[in-house]
Amino acid sequence: MNGILPLWKERGMTSHDCVFKLRKILRTKKVGHTGTLDPGVEGVLPICIGQATRIAEYLTDSGKTYEAVISIGRTTTTEDAEGETVEENTTRKSFTRTQLLEALASLTGVISQTPPMFSAVKVNGKRLYEYARKGETVERPTRQVTIHSLELLDDADLYEGQEITFPVRIACSKGTYIRTLAVQIGEALGYPAHMAELVRTASGTFTKENCFTLAQVAELMEDENVDACILPVEYALSDYPYIEIDKSNEKEILNGQVLPSDALLKVHDKIVFGIQGKAFAVYQAHPTKEGFMKPHKMFPTIE
Repeated sequence: MNGILPLWKERGMTSHDCVFKLRKILRTKKVGHTGTLDPGVEGVLPICIGQATRIAEYLTDSGKTYEAVISIGRTTTTEDAEGETVEENTTRKSFTRTQLLEALASLTGVISQTPPMFSAVKVNGKRLYEYARKGETVERPTRQVTIHSLELLDDADLYEGQEITFPVRIACSKGTYIRTLAVQIGEALGYPAHMAELVRTASGTFTKENCFTLAQVAELMEDENVDACILPVEYALSDYPYIEIDKSNEKEILNGQVLPSDALLKVHDKIVFGIQGKAFAVYQAHPTKEGFMKPHKMFPTIE
């Protein structure tokens, strides 16, 4: 069993819970997820099975799309609705749609983020949440992420009240913390804020429409029709150019040899070589030999 299972992760489970359950349902150990979703978040979670686990990093690195509800008026320890209140502003607040759109525009593009203490980022060999659970605070690395788009999803002209909420859609790069972005939106408006709700609607080329729940996968497995929910490895590689292996390069590619660089690598970071549409190897520019390329991943036994 090799391929990508586009799972709809339900609220209340960790990503690892999903992997654990799928190993039992599919009766295979080689199962891995492609990026952690917090227990309180539901949404698209591509699962790699069998040799497809070799390309899990490609899916982890791909862009994501979320729909979130931002709450203005209170910050929390976790930057979402689950945490304890850190700062609260109970005054009556007011801002216009124009002011909100300006705040969202200021956070579109390349921005800096400091991961929250309650996160899986490692510092000195330990996850940040391990420090946070002990009440410890450590210095966290600030990193650059890209917000490709930040769209307001309602049509209100004026936002008023002690607590104000509004929905947004975010298309972003790997490593973006939507919880932190919610706090940053509040800062741009001059108020404390947190993320009230979050759904991941897309991960790379996978969308909600592609997805199956754990219950649906179990039912398909019982009906001996589980192939209906497993997509081929090629689906996850569709962002890269595909080149059919021919007699001129067959021996070298099948042996994973270093080759003169293909012109396509001038505009793409990776290219896929295959046989009759089936991926066999992913090549990238050689890191030390200019003008050459080398295999990054190989799938010699995928059928």
